[in-house]
Amino acid sequence: MSKQKIVIIGAGIVGASVAYHLAKRNQDVTVIERHSAAAREVTEKSFAWIHTTHRVAPEYWHLYDAACEEYHALQQDLSELHIHWHGALTWDNPPLREQLRFQKLNREQLEALEPNLKEYPDEAMFVSEEGAVDPIGLTDLLLSKAREYGAKVQFSTNVTQLQQENSCLVGVHTSKGFLESDVVVLAAGTGIPELCNPLGCPVPVTPSPSILIRMKTAKKLIRTLISNAQFEARQLTDQTLLAAEDYIDESEENGPEAVGKRAFETLRRSLKGGNQLELESIRVGMRPMPEDGYPIVGFHDHIKGLYLTVMHSAITLAPLIARLAASEIIDRESRSELVPCRLSRFKDHMRDDPAVSRA
Repeated sequence: MSKQKIVIIGAGIVGASVAYHLAKRNQDVTVIERHSAAAREVTEKSFAWIHTTHRVAPEYWHLYDAACEEYHALQQDLSELHIHWHGALTWDNPPLREQLRFQKLNREQLEALEPNLKEYPDEAMFVSEEGAVDPIGLTDLLLSKAREYGAKVQFSTNVTQLQQENSCLVGVHTSKGFLESDVVVLAAGTGIPELCNPLGCPVPVTPSPSILIRMKTAKKLIRTLISNAQFEARQLTDQTLLAAEDYIDESEENGPEAVGKRAFETLRRSLKGGNQLELESIRVGMRPMPEDGYPIVGFHDHIKGLYLTVMHSAITLAPLIARLAASEIIDRESRSELVPCRLSRFKDHMRDDPAVSRA
């Protein structure tokens, strides 16, 4: 197989994962990122839970079921990669998928597992297979390894236009010049619709804001990842505690700052030693959310050379989907695992879109 010129737009966890797998297979890879460093959009604001047990449609079970195994394989390839395989502890939340293996823990077991909680439920679910990562560290590592395999990365570079000729993408116009391409991989998250609309191929992705609260702590207070109706929190390091909250609105009462401070106070009250927590930052991340909540991955049906990669949760799915996507791009054979992820499932939505009718 001859080398293809592949331009990847976006250096978050998805773009970095795709770059790693393509460069590892000897492709001519260039990553373009508008920020001065990787993972500066939603990736750096991610809670970074490798979350495989929440309820999803059956046609996507296989992706979530394989996500942890993919991370273990990635650890075999990248000895520098550290993953917190401490499991996830949940209660008072929507039920997990019935098909999954999880342990029911009683109060005594919970006290042994998480000794710093002030109050315990009578029962909780523990999924030992789940984990969490440092999203910036992981993204930087993947890009570094991609570079070792020959990939080029252009930071502080804006994409101004995708160049199309006769329903075929031939390159990318950027603030630093034109780049020819055989394939353009869109891993730009919420920026994907803006790039695709001028081509007459709308992609139904909208921003879904979330809030990440970062706190300093003198010692490790949480051993697992804890998710319940009161808070969702984990240790990033022994000195850093993370909490995640849903975005409500921009009002003074329910804006990100107010929500973040309430989460901080909840953790101070809920943890033994919580009174020594110090609030470090409250940040909003704009997650790219496909219209139906599931990944959009694959070559576009009508624009040759355009490959889409957008998903939530990207931390959970990116390593697996990136490997499968690299296989499709290089081998030009459809991977059955990705068939449910095609843009074509939105064909009725796209048929009614005026941008398509004008194309």
